[in-house]
Amino acid sequence: MQIEPIAYFESPFTSKFGIPRQSGLAETVGGRIVFVEPYRQAEALRGLESFDYVWIVWGFSANVAAPKHPTVRPPRLGGNERLGVWATRSPFRPNNLGLSSVRIRRIVTEGAGAPSIEVMGADLMDGTPIYDVKPYLPYADSHPDARGGFTDTHQWEPLHVVLPADVARLLTADERAALSETLSLDPRPSYQSQPDRIYGMPFGRWDIRFRVAGRELTVVEVVKK
Repeated sequence: MQIEPIAYFESPFTSKFGIPRQSGLAETVGGRIVFVEPYRQAEALRGLESFDYVWIVWGFSANVAAPKHPTVRPPRLGGNERLGVWATRSPFRPNNLGLSSVRIRRIVTEGAGAPSIEVMGADLMDGTPIYDVKPYLPYADSHPDARGGFTDTHQWEPLHVVLPADVARLLTADERAALSETLSLDPRPSYQSQPDRIYGMPFGRWDIRFRVAGRELTVVEVVKK
């Protein structure tokens, strides 16, 4: 079977570093699904406006050449314990396919790039190929009492994010909210904990530079690209 992209994703994340590790964790981060020919047809979206969420089937396009192994080190476990790849959401998978549930913000039927779907809470890098879009069905897709494996016993504690006034004034309100939520998820590799190190992360039109001490992350500089 051969599959081809039906769309590509527009995102403020222009590199793998800093992308939320799951969809929905950074609910204020926006993105857009832009369809390509011959799938750029408004009628194909008819009825989708009555749903709140969609599933996106997409490709880990930046990991295609990366080696794949039967076991991986989940960040939630500190990168110190190996589990089978099928028991994780690792991006290093044999077929390089990802699955995300995102909230529909708006369906755009007119203007540049239309039709497109504006969404919130995605964990996709800018330019990611999308292979399918399916509506999220609460009666079938939600299992609130299901066990969550190692995620049930290893809770993720968000960082406290500090945006100094001279940094915050450079950002829009939407940018501040999305950036703060993203940074609170701790974008650093799980094996790194160096309080004096300055990390850099591209985010939309900015390069974000920050440091982490304990459970507090401080943005020290934002530089326009």
